[in-house]
Amino acid sequence: MFISEAYAQTAGGAPAGPDFFTALLPWLFIILIFYFLLIRPQQKRQKEHRNMVEGVQKGDTVVTQGGIIGKAKKVSDTEVSVEIADGVQVQVVKSTLADVRSKDA
Repeated sequence: MFISEAYAQTAGGAPAGPDFFTALLPWLFIILIFYFLLIRPQQKRQKEHRNMVEGVQKGDTVVTQGGIIGKAKKVSDTEVSVEIADGVQVQVVKSTLADVRSKDA
């Protein structure tokens, strides 16, 4: 009638698609960009923060993530007793410290 019959083309007439490696190459490039621009710097910052928190000593000035500044009075494995005013001490978890300044600061 009005519609002609469709026949499959031979392999020589059809354009070849990209091979597996060529199709995978852009994704590998994107993963590398994410690693070097996002993942690696974040891991480096986490390692520096962990080392800084583990190095807290009595007398250091510390800043909590809540913005409270005080002096470390007692340091244990997981907690730090921070004096925020004369005679006022609070217990904070070490991992919640945002910054550790030396005794001189």
